[in-house]
Amino acid sequence: MRDLPGDARKWGSVGFTRGSKFATGFSPLAPKSLESIIDVERAKGASSEELSALWNEYHIGRGHIGMVMKSELYHLLVHRTSSCLYFVIPVLRGEGYTSMFVQAKMPHMIFTGLEDYKARGTQAAPYFTVTYYKEFAESKGLVLIRGDIVFTSKLSDEEATWLLEATQSFYLNDSRYKLVEQFNRETSEFEFKDVLRTLEMPSG
Repeated sequence: MRDLPGDARKWGSVGFTRGSKFATGFSPLAPKSLESIIDVERAKGASSEELSALWNEYHIGRGHIGMVMKSELYHLLVHRTSSCLYFVIPVLRGEGYTSMFVQAKMPHMIFTGLEDYKARGTQAAPYFTVTYYKEFAESKGLVLIRGDIVFTSKLSDEEATWLLEATQSFYLNDSRYKLVEQFNRETSEFEFKDVLRTLEMPSG
């Protein structure tokens, strides 16, 4: 599914603007409190390793995505998303791929289909929302990550997991981040095939 315009100069036509308020009014941005997910008092007595294991174990088979991140990486993620809010990530599907539009508005990330965003702009519904919980960032050096798939018909658990990991890699890896900067700051120079090449996906 080649749903991305090949000519980088066409980015303006897909509704991409630096001032986009893509997240405004999204009810999924009213996340669950950490207390409603785990026993925070009990977690305070756990080691970093135990907390990480408990968090990941809790999310297995529950239709949600659970990850952990070192605090220093989270701080880097916040810094980089503050100036580069948007990106596009392809997700393999069959013989091709479908592209997801990402907005990072920390401590949240929102993903929706690029085609939906092109068609509906700020009214596009999110497929997948992510919340970063910082309650243990200082005491245990960990940030807990929770992903919620809004439309399971649009995205599987495996696809959502891969999508989040890939997105984080583009923000945290210095080489990959150059593409994120280009997408946000030098849109006319951005080539989606460079993202495909980086992820070792077929571009033809």
